[in-house]
Amino acid sequence: MKAIRFLGAATAAAAVTAIFAGVPAASAAPLNPDMVPAMQRDLGLTHGQALARLANEEAATKVGAALEKALGERFSGTSFNAATGKAVVAVTDAALVGQVRAAGAEAQVVRFSARQLDSTVQKLNAQEQAAPKSVTGWGIDTASNRISLTVLKGQRGAAEQFVRQSGVDTAAVSVTETSAVPKAHYNVLGGDAYYIGGSSRCSVGFSVSGGFLTAGHCAALTGGGALTGANRVAMGQFSTYRFPGADYATARVNSNWTPVGQINNGTRVAGSTEAAVGASVCKSGSTTGWTCGTIRAKNQTVRYQEGTVTGMVLTNARSDHGDSGGSFISGNQAQGMVSGGDTVNSYYYPVNVALSATGTTLVRG
Repeated sequence: MKAIRFLGAATAAAAVTAIFAGVPAASAAPLNPDMVPAMQRDLGLTHGQALARLANEEAATKVGAALEKALGERFSGTSFNAATGKAVVAVTDAALVGQVRAAGAEAQVVRFSARQLDSTVQKLNAQEQAAPKSVTGWGIDTASNRISLTVLKGQRGAAEQFVRQSGVDTAAVSVTETSAVPKAHYNVLGGDAYYIGGSSRCSVGFSVSGGFLTAGHCAALTGGGALTGANRVAMGQFSTYRFPGADYATARVNSNWTPVGQINNGTRVAGSTEAAVGASVCKSGSTTGWTCGTIRAKNQTVRYQEGTVTGMVLTNARSDHGDSGGSFISGNQAQGMVSGGDTVNSYYYPVNVALSATGTTLVRG
């Protein structure tokens, strides 16, 4: 039997122009041998610093999750402070600062709670059809405790008018001009892949029971069809997909293929614990290879030419056309599948949301 190999790319017959404190001992071993060197290169770290960061991020994630559960409505998000190696927990009540610090995290007192920010995103999403084409997306910026809305340069006025008309609290939204347009990573490039209908190509994201997860636009924008592996051996077919709105798909594989809990460069997939904003994250893709960056923001709404996708995660890990559907992983924890981006930023669709929506179970290594 041929085992599925995981790469990280999405291509088609033609390019699509719109998607795409102290140092604790590290416990997430064994890591893929390519991960630490990639972190050293992309994050400017030494070997020891990369290992220490991974260990600190794991500890910070646990602290942040515990405080989120304990603080309830007064919790406003967790980020990772790379300088101190600690979780930064934002709260709306100054009386909670002591509790946060006692738990081992840094405290930040802010105006808006996580629920308020999520509600603002939902309201903007409800008005998405009314947004001008110059608006490229919006989502939560934990560090500033605002919704960051991006618009093409010179179009700030149109974006601000959209915000006012949407009915949200304008104080909760900051508008930033950009020259970068998010594009689908979707073109014909070589690499370890699967083919759709014998022509379009995408890459496996993560193994699940009976098949694998990948990007939804790989199915939606190609019309589907029989799937074959990189070796052109019959592989299976899509069982479900969603795009736009979301960007996930599941494929069922036949007996020629065995889903395994790893991605193509040997990285073991131990689970899918969600990493905090500020944590490092690495991506496997057939165009840009193994690249690393940090998680910049969550609950991001991205407006591709082909349709809008909500609930995504923004990173600065480098990616390009051909990386769609690939694997984003933090340590040994699956994070999501490459959706798209621009020359600076990349977006991935959260793996846990896709698992829940499809009723599938992650295969662990």
